[in-house]
Amino acid sequence: MAAFAVFVFAAMGAGAAYAQVPASAPSASAAFTVRGIDVDKTAATASTARESAIADGQRRALRRLFERLVPKTAYARLPSPPDAQIADLVESFEVQDERTSSVRYLAKLTYRFKPADIRALLRRSDIPFAESYAKPLVVLPMLNAGGVALLWDEPNPWRAAWDKLPAPDGLAPLIVPLGDLADIADISAEQALVGEEARVAAISNRYGAVGVLVVQATLETPADAPAVLQVALSRFGAVSGDLTVVESYAARPDETDDALMARAAAEIAMLIEERWKDDVLLRFASEASLVAEVKLRNLADWVAVRSRLGEIAIVRRSELVSLMHGLATVHLSYIGDETALRLALAQKDLTLSQDGAAWRLTLTRAAEGAKPATRP
Repeated sequence: MAAFAVFVFAAMGAGAAYAQVPASAPSASAAFTVRGIDVDKTAATASTARESAIADGQRRALRRLFERLVPKTAYARLPSPPDAQIADLVESFEVQDERTSSVRYLAKLTYRFKPADIRALLRRSDIPFAESYAKPLVVLPMLNAGGVALLWDEPNPWRAAWDKLPAPDGLAPLIVPLGDLADIADISAEQALVGEEARVAAISNRYGAVGVLVVQATLETPADAPAVLQVALSRFGAVSGDLTVVESYAARPDETDDALMARAAAEIAMLIEERWKDDVLLRFASEASLVAEVKLRNLADWVAVRSRLGEIAIVRRSELVSLMHGLATVHLSYIGDETALRLALAQKDLTLSQDGAAWRLTLTRAAEGAKPATRP
């Protein structure tokens, strides 16, 4: 006889790290955590300077949080709550590298905001937002020079431009590889161009990523016109959906080639970020549900599925309908459409498929055992 139980899980957001990138999407609370806010305030006393620094830090942290969650097209409508209201949105904060004098306060601050309160504020302001992290991609910046595709070769100013980008703070983390001997052994420029499966898997797995983003650039320098950087993007690996994009960047007056490449790299990283946010926006006006079967090897599988469902913002409620040896049946209530649901589930190593009228939810294990690389 089948065991029967009902469980309800609150949907929560996800978050990310840069120095050490996990093999699957990050933990639930990090989407609402803002790190690395540098403050430096001077006042009549150290305590007054500290209070001023904390207030200034939380304002800037809230803005960074908004920019992480909200599409760029909605930035102009972002709310600007007073300091007292911002303080109520803060769950906790941490202080690192604190230094003080009799009149000055310097520190690096981390703020953790209350997810439910941030969501409520954005919804009251009628501002769309996302909170699901994409699995990371390894960026392979390739420069066409004299008919040769340069990847690990030096000099490669296009790869240098990507390497100088700030550490990612958005929902779609991109990893610029170290360019060391291990990277060179993993994949060549020619293998990257065609997305050779084994080589893509090698470098992806070592960095704890799900695939690679080949960013191929060609610099055109006509004699009678500004330089133009042509960029083609191709995505390979265990990723959901295809990505092939071609972009063109014309040099501004007095803009050097290096500056042009730096601007193009920053804009492409933003393009990837904005496309991801658009894919996983929380569309509260549309709600649906489905019932899916989940094959299980053991109880630990069910615990893993339940935990991952609880970290997916699109899944508003997950109910266990039945549980028997090797098989569970779950009822999922979600917002948005099936495409967004599949995409969000995939970031937590859950594959949603349909066999006729029946839905199946599969716990994938391709990323298990991946060892993330670290940047120095």
